[in-house]
Amino acid sequence: MRTAVLGAGPGGLFAATLAKTSRPDREVTVFERNRAEDTFGFGVVFSDATLEGIHAADPVVRDALTEHGVHWDPIEVRLHGERFLCHGNGMAAVERRTLLDLLQRRAVEAGVDVRFSTEIEPDELLAAGYDLVVAADGANSRVRDRFADVFDPSAETATAKFIWLGTTYPFDGLTFVHERGPHGVFAVHGYPIGDGVSTFIVETDEDTWRAAGLDGFDVTQPPGPSDEKTRAYLQDLFAGQIDGHPLLVNNSRWGNFRTRRARRWQHRVSSTAIALLGDSAHTAHFSVGSGTKMAMEDAVALVSALDEHGDDLDTALAAYETVRQPQVAKIQDSARPSLSWWEHFGRSHDALPAWQFAYHFFTRSLSESKLRRRDDAFIAGVHDRWREVHGAEPLASPLEVAGQRLDGRVVVVGDGAAHLPGGPLPLLPGATDDGGPWGLWVAAPDSEDQLPAALDAVAKGVAAGTALVAVGGGTSLTRRLLCEAARLEHHVVSLLVEEVDPALAGDVAVTAVLSGRTDLVSAPAEEVDS
Repeated sequence: MRTAVLGAGPGGLFAATLAKTSRPDREVTVFERNRAEDTFGFGVVFSDATLEGIHAADPVVRDALTEHGVHWDPIEVRLHGERFLCHGNGMAAVERRTLLDLLQRRAVEAGVDVRFSTEIEPDELLAAGYDLVVAADGANSRVRDRFADVFDPSAETATAKFIWLGTTYPFDGLTFVHERGPHGVFAVHGYPIGDGVSTFIVETDEDTWRAAGLDGFDVTQPPGPSDEKTRAYLQDLFAGQIDGHPLLVNNSRWGNFRTRRARRWQHRVSSTAIALLGDSAHTAHFSVGSGTKMAMEDAVALVSALDEHGDDLDTALAAYETVRQPQVAKIQDSARPSLSWWEHFGRSHDALPAWQFAYHFFTRSLSESKLRRRDDAFIAGVHDRWREVHGAEPLASPLEVAGQRLDGRVVVVGDGAAHLPGGPLPLLPGATDDGGPWGLWVAAPDSEDQLPAALDAVAKGVAAGTALVAVGGGTSLTRRLLCEAARLEHHVVSLLVEEVDPALAGDVAVTAVLSGRTDLVSAPAEEVDS
């Protein structure tokens, strides 16, 4: 079987190597438009829990991490001069250039024909008569776009701006640094990658980015030049956090993360089968999913399907798609709340104490029970800080609403009202005619692009004097975003009306209240006492 792989990133090289080593009689050729020594970005990070399948397929990544990488366990959050560690997050990182060198060498040793500095169009590959074309040509895949009517790609663009830099500052492990500058709030994902270098990814909101004058660099020019004005600005802003170490650039320029999906990952054109792999088929925000790791897992699944089904390429690619699409969708689903956190972290940065901000961060995609399994001591410490402030555990802490004292944070919602100890508080779409206390009911939308109207309703309700904003319906994410807006931006009591399995309700409620995402949570009357 003649196979062409378009793209010599980690996913493409790994797929080519596995295909050749499992069946040496396969003819496998990799085409890459860039030179062998060209690479953009700095480091690649992997979690210990996700590497088993890759290691089993080929030891190249394990060897790279063992011989050249850096390993750590805790994740650190820095804010307002305080530092918080959460353990149980085993990870390792390696310089991207080092990983690519090893993958290139491994592919050549396996007998793969790797052709760098070779520009080739999708139609040329089809005309060359290959049995299989693997499109590992990245997020801007020409193969995917050539057959967009079949692959049905989509992309969601995040509002946050990010830039990928490096630094000589020696981070101990994955570290999230938050800093308010003269123009707004910036945040860093930093982690060591070996050889005295650390990755330094910076995120901020667009208003801050523009206010700082960082919107002047022409991102449409070809890859190569970096945004030196941004480098200088951020190096000065974070000088105290990185002990005056310099920031490094490598095709470093601002962008907006795009979460890409393709409805189909396979196609056939005459005698040639086509498979999407890696970023050409999917992306997930780097705060949760490593694109490199996901692409290499695609490679394992693709070659496994090819080996199982032999020359029946259509069946093999269908099996590959069936196995990997649900796995990728799960990662993307968990990445969305994390990405959203970066779009809105400015309000929690300013409104929450540092200990609560750290908990808010670590629970952006996890509930407390799952986080507790990683680091029980971190959770215990956060509960201690809450009790120091409120005198009781989160759900048993008192709160005043509309002149009434509540002895806990769980209330019954029903019949158009929140049932408080002193009587029902009507939940209405607007103010009451009698001038009595009232609560605003907001129906969360089913998608984030519909949030502006709901956020406007919250702002109007607060201006009209609502005593409480209750949010139900929609999705878990949109409900939380509206409660956060009410509580952290408008400083009004918020009530999260969740619809969850009763067995999970307590965990969800504690996480929501302790994180500062809401003040109150709802439950059916028979569950309030428990």
